[in-house]
Amino acid sequence: MDLQTIWFALIAILWVGYLVLEGFDFGVGILLLVLGRNEAERRAMLRTIGPVWDGNEVWVLVAGGATFAAFPEWYATLFSGFYLALFLLLVGLIVRGIAIEYRNKREDATWRARCDVAIAFGSFVPALLWGVAFANIVAGVPIDAHKQFTGNLLTLLNPFGLLGGLTTLLLFVTHGAVFLALKTEGDLRARANRLALRVGLVAAVVAVAFLAWTEAQRGSPASIVFAVLTAGSFVGALAANVVRHEGWAFIGTAAAIALAVVTLFTALYPNVMPSSTDPAFSLTIHNASSTDYTLTIMTAVAVIFTPIVLIYQGWTYWVFRKRVSVPPVSVER
Repeated sequence: MDLQTIWFALIAILWVGYLVLEGFDFGVGILLLVLGRNEAERRAMLRTIGPVWDGNEVWVLVAGGATFAAFPEWYATLFSGFYLALFLLLVGLIVRGIAIEYRNKREDATWRARCDVAIAFGSFVPALLWGVAFANIVAGVPIDAHKQFTGNLLTLLNPFGLLGGLTTLLLFVTHGAVFLALKTEGDLRARANRLALRVGLVAAVVAVAFLAWTEAQRGSPASIVFAVLTAGSFVGALAANVVRHEGWAFIGTAAAIALAVVTLFTALYPNVMPSSTDPAFSLTIHNASSTDYTLTIMTAVAVIFTPIVLIYQGWTYWVFRKRVSVPPVSVER
């Protein structure tokens, strides 16, 4: 196994970490206006992700940085070609972050309601666009001989890309609902549990269709195995949710998202961005990578600092592991 393959796998792991952890953040944000019937419930929902949401976003920064350092040609073509889509995604993340941080700075119902809408919007847009982006990367986009993207935003909004976006959206909503059932109590927990099953059944159908289409385009024996494991994990998660074993249900949805990402990267390998114009113009782990010296230095740094980051983030989740209760709503006289 060469350094290019190792770093391709490491970048896949970084995306697994980001989409699994940020996935339930997106789900909670989208459901804020659906499950939160009053101010007390909405506050409780935001408290479930309050200690961790900004830390979860660090994974995407590291994934982007690793891509830039390990595969600069991939980074350049991806971020220039997908510029408008990624800009919209970034706007959503910024809007969501600002709304979460400033929601409780003013004791004004109108202000909080507007922040809630911003949180839902800022969670919905990235949840949809990440799926659109990954679907297009796997399927292939128009790239010319100069490694330049020759399409536009409408090129990305094709049926396969939109199905990928719908898949990630529904998976994240299910993941977020299961997380809320795991982290809350009382009626909010029960409603989150019921919603997770209803949305999860739709997500299962959509995800199977998307993975089957993926395998039909770029399937390999390994990616087929991971696709089957993805489906099995998600079905197991829904079964655990039915019997109110929220911990196992959360592990199941997390595993399903992780395995889905592994499926896409396995189907993509050894390409990093296939060209729909001409396969000869495709970016691969070899023609898009940095030098072996650069990759060697990066590997040494990753070996030292990655365990530290994992231990710290694991400790954070352990500290804030308890359920969040919904305080009784006070009646104003």
